[in-house]
Amino acid sequence: MKYNFDEVNNRMGTYCTQWDFIQDRFGEKDLLPFSISDTDFKAPQPVIDRLEKIIQSGVYGYTRWNHHDYKGSIASFLSRRHHIRVEEDWVIYSPSVLYSVSLLVRLLTQPKDKVVTFSPMYDSFMSVFDENNRERVDCPLDVIDGRFTINFDLLEEQLKEASLFLLCSPHNPTGRVWSAQEMTKMVSLCKKYNVKMVSDEIHSDIILKENPHIPLLAYLEDYDQLYLLSSASKTFNIPGLLGSYCVLPNQEIREAFVHYTRKVDFLNSVSLPGLIGTMVSYNECEDYIEQLNEYIKENMRFVKEFLQENLPNFKFDIPDATYLAWIDIRNVPFTSKEVQDAFVHVGKVAVMAGETYGMPKYLRLNCGCPKSKLEDGLLRMKKAMDALYSE
Repeated sequence: MKYNFDEVNNRMGTYCTQWDFIQDRFGEKDLLPFSISDTDFKAPQPVIDRLEKIIQSGVYGYTRWNHHDYKGSIASFLSRRHHIRVEEDWVIYSPSVLYSVSLLVRLLTQPKDKVVTFSPMYDSFMSVFDENNRERVDCPLDVIDGRFTINFDLLEEQLKEASLFLLCSPHNPTGRVWSAQEMTKMVSLCKKYNVKMVSDEIHSDIILKENPHIPLLAYLEDYDQLYLLSSASKTFNIPGLLGSYCVLPNQEIREAFVHYTRKVDFLNSVSLPGLIGTMVSYNECEDYIEQLNEYIKENMRFVKEFLQENLPNFKFDIPDATYLAWIDIRNVPFTSKEVQDAFVHVGKVAVMAGETYGMPKYLRLNCGCPKSKLEDGLLRMKKAMDALYSE
């Protein structure tokens, strides 16, 4: 079916983090938000139809995930979409990818162990290590001609003393899709130094360029300490339904993960809408992915053209993946705080500051929205910057 991503959906009054609670992060109401990474698009119609049927039943009892319908939908999707073989027994339900990261950090490492991850980084990665009493070791990505690349010499030195390497693939916030050469090198180094490797692949369906996403488990024959985490939530805009999954080939870790969720955290019943949303999305909605990616590509092209014409000190290259535009404002003659203050108080627009992800003088702009909203937001950003330059 044909999806209308131009449709404007009013999310106010739905307890929506991005719209209803924007004041929590930016200190003001009535801002046009481009913040948290969900989209303003409706979920696929088959998901809506199936949820309506469930709701109309009027019975919302305890729900289980450990069956072929759920695990098979994920295994089949990963095979079709990402060309990896996943046994159904490897698939484990989790309420969120971050829950899985936190639990695997505890299962795969000991207190005070070093955990390596790239910076800039998804901001929640910063706290997940600190709160679990692990030492976070940041491996800064190099910026070469505007493209973020891995410093493998530094990474190797850091892995020598680490227990775990946490990869974000594709990378948030830079939008990098790691090449086959990069993936092979990372896995090889982790194997060389006996470092376990966990990959957050929640953005892996939103690919904007020719270079394909390569799942970590494509290298399972080379190294057996690899763990994949993902969810249908980003792709199909269903995070509010609650649900993600892990693919854990290692039986010992898999059994420990299930034990912890059932006997310690008592996650014995799962979200029924999340379960249904995942299965229907993966079984019936790949046409949604294709159309979404084309729409995001056009949004990214629009951002690039707008910035070149109106804010030439804002440097931006279309990312390999994700609906997140990572914008370089290092050439702007104002501090990050001055830019953010102008956005909020003059432009009335909310854009994430690079400091949130460990990299000052960058912006992360969520482009998962109708083009009309994106255009409004960019005009507000220009208004704010015009005010700064006129002072």
